[in-house]
Amino acid sequence: LKVIAIDEELRVIYEDNVHFDKDLPEFKTQGGVYIHSDRLTITSPVLMWIKALDMILEKMKSSGFNFSQVRALSGAGQQHGSVYWKKGSIQVLKNASSKLPLHQLLKDCFSVSNSPIWMDSSTASQCSTLEKAVGGAQHLARITGSRAYERFTGNQIAKIYSQNPEIYMQTERISLVSSFAASLFLGTYAAIDYSDGSGMNLLEIWEKVWSASCLDACAPGLEEKLGCPVPSHSVLGPISRYYSQRYGFSPDCKIVAFTGDNPASLAGMRLEEGDIAISLGTSDTLFLWIQEPTPALEGHILCNPVDSQTYMALLCFKNGSLMRERIRDDCASGSWDEFSKALSSTFAGNNGNLGFYFDVMEITPEAVGIHRFNRDNQKVVSEFPKEVEIRALIEGQFMAKRIHAEKLGYKVSKYDENC
Repeated sequence: LKVIAIDEELRVIYEDNVHFDKDLPEFKTQGGVYIHSDRLTITSPVLMWIKALDMILEKMKSSGFNFSQVRALSGAGQQHGSVYWKKGSIQVLKNASSKLPLHQLLKDCFSVSNSPIWMDSSTASQCSTLEKAVGGAQHLARITGSRAYERFTGNQIAKIYSQNPEIYMQTERISLVSSFAASLFLGTYAAIDYSDGSGMNLLEIWEKVWSASCLDACAPGLEEKLGCPVPSHSVLGPISRYYSQRYGFSPDCKIVAFTGDNPASLAGMRLEEGDIAISLGTSDTLFLWIQEPTPALEGHILCNPVDSQTYMALLCFKNGSLMRERIRDDCASGSWDEFSKALSSTFAGNNGNLGFYFDVMEITPEAVGIHRFNRDNQKVVSEFPKEVEIRALIEGQFMAKRIHAEKLGYKVSKYDENC
């Protein structure tokens, strides 16, 4: 959990963090999560998140941070995680006593104590059911921006309802991680924002309303448990009295809707139409501002957090830096300097040699293995020369990103040959 405070000039005046495993060892998480025995179910304890918030605010208080100067507060949460509030919890939130830390006050407020998160892949049957219910994977993508994904909230809710209907019936509100965190500061249930809400397989991304056919396919009475979605830049209301009394926040401090981590990245990087951002991590992520999306079976279309009339496209590639590191080790003696020199020694286009490198089953596209082609489009089984291999990897990865972005509606302008 991270906190950052900025002034009106966007200068950072405070930042800190709480590390779940190290600072909250009593929850016994690894990487902040529990990996269950089936290796498919992956969850995080809700109370750990709340205790981390208590801890970071106490650290700020101890350091002398002046909460009364905070004019507005917002945040981002991991996409696709969900929190299940037990009936009656809203009264506990509204009437929280500032004499106690929040994790003690809310310890009995959740019908599901361990929240399913983005890493969970235990809902294959629910995904299949949802796609069939609405007329297929492509039709679901046209409605919600994505085909059915195991980590998406609608399928997680469907699993909870099918396995534990009594727990579902005890739940009065379902939040995303982002709207859950906003609820803690607001002192009542915070609305789900359009952008994070479009990563649930439940929101009609064109009309910005819940899809009746998707809701019905997942669980009964679901619309009431989700509340009405709102634009991502909505001011939800003033901060809860609890924080004014316990930490000295001004009662006028505004809570702005929280959103997902990926939409927040688009907003934070100040992307505009025509821009494209690529994060080169363990998995590579590509996201962009888009005016006229074409939802496909690969990738995601989300509502734009900055402009509710436009969209953001998101693509995830599993074979990212780990694949690059493996080719670096094989072809450049484990040295990025050697890797870069080899890349620079070859020409763009690689003399027609092309490669696609997937050590593990890729998300976009669904493929595995190493596939090399020479300039005559013949498949080459053996390896390329080292410098050719390196350029084939880099060019192949970036061409794939462009091709799949164009499939989602991104228009790459042709360069001026006279430039």
